[in-house]
Amino acid sequence: MPQRLFVFMQLEFPWALGPADGRYLLRDPTDGEPEHVIVINTLGARRAGAELREARGPLGYLARLSGEAGRETDAEPAPVQTTRVTVIDPVPLSAEQQARAWLEELDRERAAAAAVTTINRVLHYQRIACADPYLHEVAAEQALIVRAGWGDGDQVSLGRWLHARELTQRPGRGAGRRRDRSWALRPQERLAALMGGRSRPLLCEELVLRARLDLDQGRPAHAAVGLERATTAAVAELRAEGRQDLLLRIAELEQLQEGVASQALAAVENPGASIDEELIGHALGRLEAALRARTATGFSLS
Repeated sequence: MPQRLFVFMQLEFPWALGPADGRYLLRDPTDGEPEHVIVINTLGARRAGAELREARGPLGYLARLSGEAGRETDAEPAPVQTTRVTVIDPVPLSAEQQARAWLEELDRERAAAAAVTTINRVLHYQRIACADPYLHEVAAEQALIVRAGWGDGDQVSLGRWLHARELTQRPGRGAGRRRDRSWALRPQERLAALMGGRSRPLLCEELVLRARLDLDQGRPAHAAVGLERATTAAVAELRAEGRQDLLLRIAELEQLQEGVASQALAAVENPGASIDEELIGHALGRLEAALRARTATGFSLS
C-alpha cells in the first residue's frame, strides 16, 4: 500500500493562542467539506532571547528605578509559552515526489498568509465560543518560525514531519517586512503626540481598524456593519475639526455613505446575503486615506 503523505504549513507564536491543544477539523461552511486539519501544541515555556533584554526601551528605565542608587539592575525576562500551529491539507499525496514538487513551487508569502487566515478563522470561532474579547487574531510577521513540509498522518497529527523547510528567520535577524525610516517614524510621532496630550484619537479610528481586520480575514458582513459605523463617526468627527484641507475628503465619504449603509443593512437583515466586497473595500480605503491625510501635516490636533 503506498504511503499517504500530507503537506502542511506550521507557525510558532510566543504566547498561548487560546484554543486547547488538540486536533481540529475545519470544514467549509457552505458544503461541509473538510478544508484543513488544525493541530495546536503548546510547547514548554522558555525564556525570551537576548534581543528582548537589549531592546528594553523606556521600560528599562522603570526597571532600574527599583535598584539601589547608582547601581543598575535588570531582572531576567519571564518565561514565555510558545504555541505551535500546524495547518494540514486533508487531501493526501501518494508519492514523496509530489510533496517535493509542492514545496519547491510554494509561494512562501502567499502560503504563509493563507495559513494565517485559516488560523484566524479558528481564533475567531474560539473568541465567539468562549465570549472572550481579548482573544485576538495573529499575523505572519508575529510568528517566531514559519515552516512548510510533509509527513505521514501520525506525524503531522502531532505537529511533526518527515521533511520541513523553515521559510522565515527569527525576528531580529532580518525577518519581516522591510520598512523605510519615514514609515517607522510616523507612528512614533503620533504615539508621542497621543501620550503627550497634543493629539486625541478619534472614535472612528478604532472602528476603521476593526473593519479592516474583518475584511482582510474574510468576514465581509462584519466589515460592512463596522464600516457603516466608522464612516458615520468619521464624517461627524472630521467636520467638527473644521479642517479646510479635508473638505473634499469628507464630501467623498458622504457620497460613499449610502452604499456602505445599504451593505450593512443587508448584512443585518439578511444573514448570509452576498456582500459587495469591492464597494466595501473601496470605501474603507478612502476612509483610511482621509485619516492618513488628517495626520500627514503634523500631530498638534486637539
